[in-house]
Amino acid sequence: MNEVIAFNSPHACSYLPERIALLPLRFQRAQVTAEEFDACLAAGDRRTGRFLYRTACPACQACEPIRLDLATFQPNQSQRREWRKGNELLTVKVGPPVVNDERVALFNLHQRDRRLKESEEDRVDEESYREFLTSSCCHTLEFAYYHKGELVAVAIADAGRISLSAVYCFFDPQFRGISLGTYSVLWQTDYCRQTGRGFLYLGFYIAESPHMAYKARFHPHQRLIGGEWRSFD
Repeated sequence: MNEVIAFNSPHACSYLPERIALLPLRFQRAQVTAEEFDACLAAGDRRTGRFLYRTACPACQACEPIRLDLATFQPNQSQRREWRKGNELLTVKVGPPVVNDERVALFNLHQRDRRLKESEEDRVDEESYREFLTSSCCHTLEFAYYHKGELVAVAIADAGRISLSAVYCFFDPQFRGISLGTYSVLWQTDYCRQTGRGFLYLGFYIAESPHMAYKARFHPHQRLIGGEWRSFD
């Protein structure tokens, strides 16, 4: 792989602000092949823009990469109910990522509702959206979720040969029909099965972060701890 370290400075953690994070960003000069990307995911990598990174925090191991092995994962009763309701309510389109006013507005609405952005000045524009999500060093897909023709959720995912990595999901916080986040994970597990992929990576599990702890509700799952993928039932 043709890469170079682009940023390697300690900074306040985005998930646990009282802690110091170190996330060396590795800029990818060339597109990463599907097989290379599978290996990167298995080693704990995530993508942002054209960068790959994994945690290297000096005094914290709270972030644990988490994945679903599609050979063993089974949704629980509540998740199966969300799956059925979602299939009745939503239409899903899969394709290359799209950057437009509609998606940027939905992204900002979601960020504001989750209090991830403090003011109007923090709103992203189309260029920032593109740099964060869709300008990619690997094969990237968009899952667009529609209710009666209206876009209510978007999920961005990166694809390897045998893996899919859920990068980011944002949705209309006013939509009450189902849990859009849960449905998106389940839809992506189904997509993995349809396309012969064995793993869905969900990013980091962080027990102390309310925005990240929900991922442990998907069982069985595996978490990368001390360099080893461990199973949790």
